[in-house]
Formats: sequence, structure tokens, C-alpha cells
Amino acid sequence: MEYISTLIDNPIIIMKGEKNRYKGLTTRRRDGFMGEKQIILPGKLLKERIEDDPLLNSLYITLIGYFPKASFHYRERRWGCRDNILFYCVDGKGWYENKSGYCEIKANEFVILPATDKYLRYGAHAEDPWSLYWVHFCGTKIPHFNQIYNLDQFLTPTVLRPDERRIGLWEEMYNTLEMGYSLDNLSYSNFCLYHFVASFIFRNHNFSSFQKKDDNIITQAILFMRENLAKKLWIDEIAGKFSYSASHFSNLFRKQTGFAPLDYFIHLKMQKACQLLDLTEMKIKDVAAFIGYEDPYFFNRIFNKIIGMSPSEYRRTNKS
Repeated sequence: MEYISTLIDNPIIIMKGEKNRYKGLTTRRRDGFMGEKQIILPGKLLKERIEDDPLLNSLYITLIGYFPKASFHYRERRWGCRDNILFYCVDGKGWYENKSGYCEIKANEFVILPATDKYLRYGAHAEDPWSLYWVHFCGTKIPHFNQIYNLDQFLTPTVLRPDERRIGLWEEMYNTLEMGYSLDNLSYSNFCLYHFVASFIFRNHNFSSFQKKDDNIITQAILFMRENLAKKLWIDEIAGKFSYSASHFSNLFRKQTGFAPLDYFIHLKMQKACQLLDLTEMKIKDVAAFIGYEDPYFFNRIFNKIIGMSPSEYRRTNKS
């Protein structure tokens, strides 16, 4: 059996079993919530100042907003949305329905709904409405972006540790756009967009400023490596420092960085070598010794393999 909702605007059909989701709901609103913030960038502006700019048109903000305690919030998009939509729920609960089905999103969770031409709808929980930061973003590289970073993984809610700096990034974008649509403001806010979106996609990234270093074993391990670039380290030694078995630590490290621990250590050594070649007049054999390679020929071979040229070529290229 089906029930026809009593919500205003176009009626929607609520299937049996969904009725409780709308219990007590007598109206629905796209916006207009007390304390809300919302900026919709005009289409003409986007066309004139962004869509033809090869630097800005790859990824750019089209809408941005914050809805606090958004009672009766409801939005139906019958033909989908050409933008990616990032929802970050900071309080209460909401829900959304797309090709993956119905999902509920709670405080300290986020989703990224990729651009689609399929039916989409979302709204606030009837009894505990969400407080929601959201951003729509579009661009010429959206299909590539969604594929490379596998955005389908964010179609279901993902837990996120609260961090005021993430909200600070959102406010940076919003406040900048609120000051007007000069090219400087559009550029700055859209550059901030990359950082903001990255803080969700790479939420477990070791070097993220949103992560306390002492809360992450992998970050501690990398710091330990950096402090010991002149030494030879073994996987048992590094894992043992954090009371992990070598195999478990290696799996954890590879999952977060994409590298085996000792491969990562070698990359850190080569990074330091590049800095020394760039910024000092040290002889190449001394650079090799500084990062723990007694044999300069072996160092030369490793450097060439990772950097793509010999240390002397690297120094000559950069100096010139």
C-alpha cells in the first residue's frame, strides 16, 4: 500500500514502511531557517568569470550554505544534480535517497553525492533535525575527479572526527564570497574548496592539519623516520617502537600511505637529499653520508631510480 504525503508543494509518494520518516511533518522547506547562511552563485557570473577560465573551471563552488536545526528541511531533485554535493552533518540527523537507496546521516558524519541525472531527494529528521554544512561544486574535471577518488565510497555516511578548523575552512569560503564576486574572491574561495574537500576525502591522511599527531601511530612512525634519516632502520625496529608486529604495522602503514614502511623511509631520505642538493654546496658523497649511505655509488643508483636523474644532474638542473 502507498500513502500520499501531506507535504506542501508537489506531493511525494511514501511507500509503506517509510511513513514514520515523515511522522508529524506538516510542511517542507528548501531553506529559510533561522540563522541559516546561503550563497547561490549566479549562473551568468559562473559563465563569464569561471567557466572559460582554465585555472578555475576544473573545480568550483556553485552553492554553499549552512542550515542550523533545519526543521522540515526537504529537497527533491527529480532529474538529479549536475554538481557534486557535500553534506557535513554537525548535529541532529537527516536522510537522503539516491540510486543506492535510503540512508540516514547523523552528527559527525558526511556524504559526498556525485553529480547525477538520477532522482535524488534529502531532508531533515522529523524529530531531531540536522544542522548541516553543505557545498555544491562542479567543474570540467568532475567526472575525472569522481572516478580517481572513487566518490561512490562516500555515498554512504562516513564518520568524521569533529574539528573546528574544518568549519573554519568553510567559513573562509563563505565569508570571502560574501564580500563580493571579484576575481580575487572567486579564486581564493575556490582554492579553499580544494583544501575543504580534501579534508573529507583524505580524512586519515598522515600530514593532515586536521589530525593530532599524537593520535596517529603512522604519523608518529613517519616522524621517527625523519628523525633517523642517517640510520638504517628495519621494519621490526619501527613496528616494535609502537608495540606492533611487523606484519600488522606494515599493513596499517601501507593502507594509510600507499607505501611499504621501508620504501617510504627511502623516499624520505631522497626528499632530504634533494633539499641538501638544492640549498647547500655539500659534496654529493657528503649528502649521501648525511642520509646514511656510505657508498655514494649506491646512493646515486637509488636517487636515480626515485628522482629520475642522478644527483649531479638534479643539482645542475635546479641551479640553472
